[in-house]
Amino acid sequence: MSHRVRPLKIVVAAGLAVVAGAACSAPVPPRAVAAASAKPVSPPVLPAPTGAHPVGTAALHLEDTSRPDPWVPEAPVRELKVTLWYPAQKGAGPPAAYMTAKESELALKGKRLTGVPYDLLSRTRTHAVAGAKPAGREGGLPLVVLSPGFTNPVSTLTSLAEELASRGYVVAGIDHTYENYATTFPDGRVADCVACDSDSDSGFGTKTAGVRAADVSFVLDRLTGTAWEGSGLINRSKIAMVGQSMGGAAALAAMVKDARIRAGVNMDGTTYARMPGGMARPFLFLGSSGHAPGGRDNSWDRDWKLLTGWKRWLFLPGGNHQSFTDIPLLADAAGVAVPGEVSAARSVELTRTYVLAFLDRHLRGGRAELPSSPEVTIARPR
Repeated sequence: MSHRVRPLKIVVAAGLAVVAGAACSAPVPPRAVAAASAKPVSPPVLPAPTGAHPVGTAALHLEDTSRPDPWVPEAPVRELKVTLWYPAQKGAGPPAAYMTAKESELALKGKRLTGVPYDLLSRTRTHAVAGAKPAGREGGLPLVVLSPGFTNPVSTLTSLAEELASRGYVVAGIDHTYENYATTFPDGRVADCVACDSDSDSGFGTKTAGVRAADVSFVLDRLTGTAWEGSGLINRSKIAMVGQSMGGAAALAAMVKDARIRAGVNMDGTTYARMPGGMARPFLFLGSSGHAPGGRDNSWDRDWKLLTGWKRWLFLPGGNHQSFTDIPLLADAAGVAVPGEVSAARSVELTRTYVLAFLDRHLRGGRAELPSSPEVTIARPR
């Protein structure tokens, strides 16, 4: 099947703030956008990061000229948007955009959420300062790569990214082009979800995890080179990857492909990568009840036996698939019910706590065991 690249142009009203998250909305005629909600909806506000460092953010546009785009073969290069969060020098500045108004509209339409203003996500409040000067000593900052769930932009992991940056990590969030509803490039083009046309194909998960693994290796090449003004601050021997859903599958696939990634976290993602010789690097499974041992998804049971290094398997019986993202927070603000017994604020707190503890242990030489919580169960598979 061939796919056409859709070079949509962004049209944003003057003065409109672009600070948004990910929720969903059914298509309505353009004139109805302003009246899409029956009542006013207050913009979502992300929880503030708790670390000692101010947080800055910047976006990179990278082109991998060594391969055509895997979803749009007529595109001769693979284009990627990478969002960075990092410890920053002190200084005032406007909070960064969560996403643009157009991205918000396309995401809401793609998710088919009704009764929500299309620009809601572009008004979500973040805490990172756009374009702030990076801070740190040469080679002193560990690097964490983030990969989002399929159809979700990496902005849906902003709460986690800001927290990690405030604790002294450089965070590189990858928008895997054509795998979410809207990725905006510097020249105004918006890449939509071409891969959504193929998500029922046999082998789709394996292909997508492999595409993302290649994306990650390319981004590591560039970030540890000269692609960013703060590249010299990155400690090249301390790199980890964290992903949710398909991003979690990609974390394992990327580790199999690229030995530079020392540790990984899969947040509620079915895995597809094969480990013929096993893998001895640290790995954390952090899932919802569907990923309890012997649950409906047996990929973790299979891979657990092949992980021969430090490993833990945790799950939230009261959580759901999106509990590890910003989406419950955004849904709360929109008045949309999210399944599960763990509140949106608490799910963000738990995700931050466990991911940070894992990274501190394996990238910073910590020895503390992961914390305990009444909402989190430790799986003990046979």
